[in-house]
Amino acid sequence: MKFFLDDPPFAGTGAGVRIAVIDSGINPDNPHVTGFAGGVAIADDGSEHDDLSDRLGHGTAVAAAIQEKAPAAELYIVRVFTTTLTTRAANIAHAIEWAAEHGMNVANLSLGTTKPESADVLAAALESARAAHLRVVSVCSHKGARWWPGSLPGAIGVVVDEACARDEIRLDRDLEGNRIVAASPLPRPIPGVPPERNISGISFAVGNVSGFMARAMGRTGDADMPPGLADLLASE
Repeated sequence: MKFFLDDPPFAGTGAGVRIAVIDSGINPDNPHVTGFAGGVAIADDGSEHDDLSDRLGHGTAVAAAIQEKAPAAELYIVRVFTTTLTTRAANIAHAIEWAAEHGMNVANLSLGTTKPESADVLAAALESARAAHLRVVSVCSHKGARWWPGSLPGAIGVVVDEACARDEIRLDRDLEGNRIVAASPLPRPIPGVPPERNISGISFAVGNVSGFMARAMGRTGDADMPPGLADLLASE
């Protein structure tokens, strides 16, 4: 089942929706982002601090993709990467729990782990998210590998579909029968740069889906998922 940005469930701007962008931070001077409302950085040892600077560019590009879709949403930056795109599963869980405790409505994780031993700690974090009505959007599978937490019940799992335009998503099921959302891997366009020369990948498919979710949630007035759409996204 396909949906487009201008379809009724998604005809919003993300107003009133708080999105935690769990990634490498943000560069607020980048012309593709329009600011953020706050956030936290989680160091490798699990301690928290306030340096949200993006030294890798990944988090900024993901934030830009989300803001393009949901320009009125409030972004909160949760930095878990510093100089490389690697972190511990415990820190991903910490980031999800921070988002749940601070009243976020959507958590964007354009990341994850392929290590099965990390599933339990991430499943526990998803339980915290569920209790707080936090929707976690993350990688379900990519290039034949299963990813956590996006493949766990309770997450909105995302896969790449290069046939999807950037203004559409497709609801489907994976081989295990779980609901997944397929989206374009292309980020926000850069003027004068052909799409094939721009960065792309599963990270931006996740960001595009988070933008769609924020648009849908912003239409209800209480930043919750419309019941019909929630039913379609539910894992069975």
